[in-house]
Amino acid sequence: VQLVESRGGLVQAGDSLRLSCAASGGIFSEYAMGWFRQAPGKEREFVAVISRSGGASHYGGSVEGRFTVSRDNAENTVYLDMNSLRPEDTAVYYCAAHWLSSDEFLPRYQSTYDYWGPGTQVTVSS
Repeated sequence: VQLVESRGGLVQAGDSLRLSCAASGGIFSEYAMGWFRQAPGKEREFVAVISRSGGASHYGGSVEGRFTVSRDNAENTVYLDMNSLRPEDTAVYYCAAHWLSSDEFLPRYQSTYDYWGPGTQVTVSS
């Protein structure tokens, strides 16, 4: 499975930004899709995950209520809508895929994921 994130960008605090991640090479609907981020000098952290069907999702505490993950299985794409962005959201954002036999599991640990995109930079200025 190959994953490619859309280009991020430079935005101001309070702005919104949508990231997308296009998948190819597998049956997209068989994969839970996650978003992670890594700020300079910090460990990569969990941002969000969405189930295979899109019927369930889970968020990291620092983004809950501001970010929304969604997917379009017909388009093999997962999205991350980021609202009320803060300077501390500045990071390289990665999408990741994990194959699952059921729709119930929402993996939150990066070690669980099998495939990763190259990442895209999001910078939020104050």
